Order: sequence, then C-alpha cells, then structure tokens
Amino acid sequence: MKLDILAFGAHPDDVELGCGATITKEVSLGKKVGIVDLTRGELGTRGSGELRIIEANNAAKIMGVSVRENLGFADGFFTNDKEHQLEIIKMIRKYKPEIVLCNAIDDRHIDHGKGSKLVSDACFLSGLLKIETQVAGEQQEKWRPKQVYHYIQWKNIEPDFVVDVTGFIDKKTAAVLAYSSQFYDPKSSEPETPITSKNFIDSINYRAKDLGRLIGVEYAEGFTSERYVAVENLSKLI
Repeated sequence: MKLDILAFGAHPDDVELGCGATITKEVSLGKKVGIVDLTRGELGTRGSGELRIIEANNAAKIMGVSVRENLGFADGFFTNDKEHQLEIIKMIRKYKPEIVLCNAIDDRHIDHGKGSKLVSDACFLSGLLKIETQVAGEQQEKWRPKQVYHYIQWKNIEPDFVVDVTGFIDKKTAAVLAYSSQFYDPKSSEPETPITSKNFIDSINYRAKDLGRLIGVEYAEGFTSERYVAVENLSKLI
C-alpha cells in the first residue's frame, strides 16, 4: 500500500496530540495516511503497553487512517543506531510516503527528541541504494520522502508553517480521548501526571485556537520543517 503521508510517534498518542486534526483533514481530502508508533508506551505511569495498543487502534479508526503499526522499540531506551534505523527504513520503503510527519525536534519527554532525529535520519538513509532491506522475504526498493515535517508537542516551539484545521478539532479530541488510560479522568485512582489534568485536555483546544487566531482561522496546528517551505505563487498563501 502506497501512502501519501506516514506519521511516526515515539509513543501511541503522540501523533494524535501533535497532528491529529491535520491527519483527519488530509484523510477527508482523500489522502491515504498511516501511523507507525515506535514504542508501546509501556513506561507510562498509567495503563500498560497492551492497553495502549488497543487504545491506539481505536484512535486510528476515529481518524480514518489506512494502517497503523507498532515497531515495539523499548520505551525510554531506544537509540538512534543502525538497528533501529533499519526498522524505520523498512516502514518508509514499505509505504513509500511523499510526506513523513514525526515528533517535535525538542520536547519535555526525552523520547520525543530522540524519535524525531531517528526518523529524520532514517528518511535520508532510506533513499540510499546500497542499504538493503527485506520485508516478508522480498527485497525493498530505495525510497526517500519528499518532505519531513515535525509536529509540535509539549513545548511551544515556533512553527515554520501552520495548517488550518478548522472543523477537525473535535475529531482530534475524540482520538486523544480514545486513550482513556492516559488522560483526565476524575474517577481514576491512579497517580497524577503532567498529562492527566483537565487543563492538559483543554490545551488541545486553546493551543489550536491560538495558532488559528494568528492566521485568521478558528483552529490550526503548527509544524517545523527541515528545509524551506516553497509555494507555487503568492495566491497560494492565506
């Protein structure tokens, strides 16, 4: 299956939180989108790796993505080395995306920055002919995405561009709340974390609303780019 967009997240729920509305919008426009989670998020204070997989699949259905896979890397301890790069290269060559979305370049959780660089490096290496990979016994062809964009997570990183996601914020929120073990639940007796507060859930709306305010729309999501973002002509800008 060839995808238009392949989104990577260090943990299940990273993609939903970082760019869930953008993904949902692209799906509504007929684009084929997939998600690859690097870990199961098994070190999370609440829930378990097994539960996170179930929640991730439920969230994927809400967003309407074509496929979701989990590489099973060690949460908190994966590294940017040949072994991990090759597994991501296999995914890139398998789905041949034009665009790759991945974690924030710098963030509160150490896995986010690590995952960002790991995926970015693998995107480059995936285009090298002499790196050989196989999936299901078949030799893969080289493939390099045209663009690698990084979504924004905990930290308020200055975006290089923003996407108008007006009309899609409710579906993003629903996809995030599919991770019922992770976020605000006043009935939960499990330990509190920085992401279990009501303020964190509310931030999905008010952060997107603030970015939208800056470009004259209701809601927006921001991204950073590894190279200049080009437009065909000035009329394409809003």
